[in-house]
Amino acid sequence: MADLVHHRVVVISTGDEIITGQLIDTNSAYIADGCVRAGILPVEHRSIPDELSALVDAFRAAASRAPLVIISGGLGPTDGDLTRQALAEVLSEELVIDGAARAAISDILVRRGRPMTARQERQALRPRSATCLPNQLGTAPGLHARASINGAAVDFFCLPGPPGELRPMFEREVEPRLRPPPGTSIITRLLHIVGVAEADCVSRLGDLTRRDGSPLVGITASGGILTVRIRCEGAFSREAANALVDQAESRARAELGDHLFASGDGPGARRLVQTLLGLLKESGQTLAVVESCTGGMLGQFITDIPGSSAAFLGGYQTYANTMKESLGVDPADLRTFGAVSPQVARGMAEAGLVRSGADWCLAVTGIAGPEGGTDTKPVGTVHIGLARRSAPTHTRRFLFTGDRQDVRARSCVSAMAMLYFALRHHPIAEPRLLWQVG
Repeated sequence: MADLVHHRVVVISTGDEIITGQLIDTNSAYIADGCVRAGILPVEHRSIPDELSALVDAFRAAASRAPLVIISGGLGPTDGDLTRQALAEVLSEELVIDGAARAAISDILVRRGRPMTARQERQALRPRSATCLPNQLGTAPGLHARASINGAAVDFFCLPGPPGELRPMFEREVEPRLRPPPGTSIITRLLHIVGVAEADCVSRLGDLTRRDGSPLVGITASGGILTVRIRCEGAFSREAANALVDQAESRARAELGDHLFASGDGPGARRLVQTLLGLLKESGQTLAVVESCTGGMLGQFITDIPGSSAAFLGGYQTYANTMKESLGVDPADLRTFGAVSPQVARGMAEAGLVRSGADWCLAVTGIAGPEGGTDTKPVGTVHIGLARRSAPTHTRRFLFTGDRQDVRARSCVSAMAMLYFALRHHPIAEPRLLWQVG
């Protein structure tokens, strides 16, 4: 492998279900991230339907763009699994049974109490010059082949579609075979920001976000959290590239202050929860939640993090007014102001604080839609309460955009942002958050 340098990679995902939007392609992002960490630049992501001619054309086109092509999907036993056949056509080779792969598939089926059928045996086929990559978690082995396309050498890696099988195979079989250009580095760092609009973030960062800058700094927004991506690539040692990224991160931290709550890989909302739990644990404090329109989503955000029980006591789902009353919300507030009101958000947070015995309590009540809105309380109206022992309870009103899922998820992020800034000792009403209207 040392004679072929992988300076670029094209990532291809296959499957009608991806083309039609029935399945979200997470494999391409995972593969691309792994290649970047190795120092190889992704230049294209392609999604191809289960059509032999389309796959063959895509594989050949990818080989003209990069010396490394990684494909996910199409290795199973069905008639729509055409990756092996497409690769064989690109290589101008026949398909042959791989004895070791067939034996491995048979062993798995025996353990499952299932027979070896002709369809199952298909998964042991490979182009004659290709090698099978062992699949320790499924029946479909991967494939590796080297081809000469228009005089240029190209490595093809074909991996199974299920992420639980693809990821271990990528780490075990593909990563050791990657050969990035010597003396070239690609370093990427993610910074996660909350409580700042995207345009304001760009203004604060100034010339850091110039498209011709080095490192290159970009911003993406998702659900109320911004992610600043700092990428340094070129003829640098890893030490020099890391130093440039460190400088950019230092400037970003200076401009954004506590709005920058975490760095590193992973979804921003998950990193926000991790940061919150860390702050609570450091101070020996605990949290409870009371949820109406989010219906347990806020609690799920928190309990998705291993070890959250060290700071999170639990929560209450008070969807109906009778449940709010049974928790301790004043029935008069419900009658006078309605369930979606600052008074009820305050009552929910304070009742949850008393009932749980926690140090902090977050409460969320609102109209997630698509029905239930009025002229004075349109869909997307949400009130969030934050109660703390021996301190006044604080509420904020938000008007979220998007569908029902968006409103609920953005409510959770905004509630966590309120607590985050309180734990960072900001004045209770500051900063003003995205979508906040009161």
